Amino acid sequence: MAAEARSERLPAPAGSDARLWVERLTLTNFRNYAHLTLQAGPEPQVLIGANGAGKTNLLEALSLLAPGQGLRRAAYPDIGRASGDGGWAVAAHMHTADGPIDIGTGLTPAQGDGERKKRIVRINGAPAGGSGVLAEHVELVWVTPAFDGLFTGPASERRRFLDRLILCFDPSSRTRLGRFERAMQQRNRLLAEGVRDPMRFEGLEQIMAETGTAIAAARAEAITALASIVAERYARDEASPFPAASLAIDGTLEADLERMAAVDVEETYAELLSTTRERDRAAGRTLQGPHRSDLLVFHTPKQMPARVCSSGEQKALLLGLILAHAELVARRHDVAPILLLDEVTAHLDAARRGAFFDEILRLGAQAWMTGTDGQAFAPLAGQARFLRVEDGGLAGFVDADEVTARTPR
Repeated sequence: MAAEARSERLPAPAGSDARLWVERLTLTNFRNYAHLTLQAGPEPQVLIGANGAGKTNLLEALSLLAPGQGLRRAAYPDIGRASGDGGWAVAAHMHTADGPIDIGTGLTPAQGDGERKKRIVRINGAPAGGSGVLAEHVELVWVTPAFDGLFTGPASERRRFLDRLILCFDPSSRTRLGRFERAMQQRNRLLAEGVRDPMRFEGLEQIMAETGTAIAAARAEAITALASIVAERYARDEASPFPAASLAIDGTLEADLERMAAVDVEETYAELLSTTRERDRAAGRTLQGPHRSDLLVFHTPKQMPARVCSSGEQKALLLGLILAHAELVARRHDVAPILLLDEVTAHLDAARRGAFFDEILRLGAQAWMTGTDGQAFAPLAGQARFLRVEDGGLAGFVDADEVTARTPR
């Protein structure tokens, strides 16, 4: 069974050897790395090292090759090496569906007192504006230990998780989210200042209605597409250790879109914002909109909410969604995304670990995985590159004997 899974990969586009992978990664003054150059191959990369060695820092650097603030959502000035000048740089030579590309990004050191440091992005050496342009070249999906509490934590984390998934095949979603947030913040500020002139609110509320409806529609479309892949995967293997998940969105706009045209939902939401100003003023925030929606996840075979499942079942559900999303991206873009998987083997038994690694190999994705014990990744021996990470650097390769040994060294 495992051998079959490892040999079956998603079909590549006709006449193409398209793969998305990082061949060389260079860090300068990034977290605990003064300088590092790492060579990689298209196969999975397993980073082994003690806690605090810098494994997650490497994944964070890779995550900054995509739009946004990376997997830690850290403020850019906080990323630089403590003993440096505040500036930092990440550079990568990558292979993409459109051919090789060089990406560079970083924070320039401030040149004078009070001058704001600015993140820059370069594509093949040329300035490329903000990080949003990176969505045209790089597809990244990541899982961190923080995701282990996804189903039991606040709704805001599940919204962020869903919106991050949408970004991989709808880069414009980030712009819509930003426009909605800015308009809502300005509306909340007017409410807090006691403003009651309708003219001051109407323009902002129209922006919120337009972008909010588009956000809700994108989420509903993503849920439908993801559910289709999940159903396919479950039909292919009902005994999969990654159980099928049923997905739904609990939100006012999402519910309205099921029974009304989008233009009518926009109008209805704009009217709602107009009539609830005083209620929102008393609450100190806008109480209805896509910023209040929640992603609902259920364990389909057991017919129970994910939030009440065991830790192992929740991790299996999460990884099943990640695999389904990666497969969806691969189908839409004819190339599998790069996977960043931090401490991914936690809460997984040996059978689920082996099955998960089989799925990664089937996808043909370059996956970057971290762990403290190489033996947890033993099923990948001979099919992945194992690197030992020490504080601020690499200590070379981990050999296959150590990975497959019964007793850790």
